[in-house]
Amino acid sequence: MAQSPLQSPYGGILGWIDARLPIPRLLDREYLKFRVPRNLNYFWSFGGILMMSLMLLIVTGLVLAMHYKPSADEAFASVEHIMRDVNFGWLMRYMHMNAASFFFIAVYLHIFRGLYFGSYKNPRELLWILGVIIFFLMIATAFLGYTLPWGQMSFWGATVITNLFSAIPIFGDSIVTWLWGGYSVDDQTLNRFFVLHWVIAFGIVAVVLLHVTALHITGSNNPSGIEPRKESETVTFNPFMTTKDLFGAFVFFGLFALVLFLAPNYLGHPDNYIPADPLVTPAHIVPEWYFLPFYAILRAVPDKLLGVVAMVASIGLLAALPWLDRSKVRSCVFRPVWRWLTLAFVVDFFVLMWVGAKPAEGIYVLIAQVGTAYWFIYLLILAPLVGKYEKPKRLPNDIHEFEDMKRRGEIRFLPFPLWPSGARRRNEEGAAVTPAE
Repeated sequence: MAQSPLQSPYGGILGWIDARLPIPRLLDREYLKFRVPRNLNYFWSFGGILMMSLMLLIVTGLVLAMHYKPSADEAFASVEHIMRDVNFGWLMRYMHMNAASFFFIAVYLHIFRGLYFGSYKNPRELLWILGVIIFFLMIATAFLGYTLPWGQMSFWGATVITNLFSAIPIFGDSIVTWLWGGYSVDDQTLNRFFVLHWVIAFGIVAVVLLHVTALHITGSNNPSGIEPRKESETVTFNPFMTTKDLFGAFVFFGLFALVLFLAPNYLGHPDNYIPADPLVTPAHIVPEWYFLPFYAILRAVPDKLLGVVAMVASIGLLAALPWLDRSKVRSCVFRPVWRWLTLAFVVDFFVLMWVGAKPAEGIYVLIAQVGTAYWFIYLLILAPLVGKYEKPKRLPNDIHEFEDMKRRGEIRFLPFPLWPSGARRRNEEGAAVTPAE
């Protein structure tokens, strides 16, 4: 049977390549002409920001790996060598270190957007679950990377966290021995962590590709939570979202640059500039700031095994939220009760972060226990009950009506104004309206 001739909508060299490997056609369809709801705000820019941050982490990580030595005797000295002797090594190290922190800032804002606007609901359940998997992989990669400088907090953080696996019945001690590569955190542990740091990082890239693919199958959610019904309610991703995402990225990485050049060690711990010493335990062992809420949950439970279960479940239960929350309404904009509970959940996150940085004693333990209780009550009890019994506000018929309601000040994204009550602006027709957040 004769093979059909290769065809492409493009001409020249691009057409020749596209006929044999249709990547240009794919980019045109899935990027240039991909349609998204016209009312997306800057919360939807964090997906692109996260991809840029991931690329920055991989590039700077590759440069650092060329000079780093994964040895208990040489790791700390090799990091100092990168900082002092390698051309722009200090910049690569600080960029990688602070990019990890900003990566978590962006992902927390990304998760908040998904929670607040109901992006986890049908038909985006798998998209949400893939996001939770990415978050677990991020935590693992960041923890392994934190151990590599082999400072005091790196060593003792690795010792404390890996010891948590010993709480697993029957197999716990064997898992810890396997992770360590021996009977203590030492040279072989650092070698394993260095390799796993890279393997899981590329695992993140793979799951991100699945995450983006799932997004392009279901399409983007939007602040109204209403699916577009006609083409006039959507715009092409390029140039509309491209310009918005680039502006958002400019602001985000501008803040990143300020921290990078003016306070590069602000988000780190000073003890990590002391070489690891197994004989000297730091007065207070704490993980990086982005782990603190879950560290507080771990310490809030007196039993070691139950503490580990609570810590893992606090993240894992997010994957079940599409089924726990039974409301037919997606966006918190139209859910008067759930929006307050969700904002309280955000406050709870920051309270747990604050408590996680404090010693596990006195009032801090009680606050952590209250915060942990609300975390699980929100997910396991409030989500099903409020979703079933809450009376939502009137939903607009389409995205156009949603935008009209927002311009008239009838709805706002938050239950309280972000602007002074007297602040007014004029719309295109000249009518005074209250700004909608």
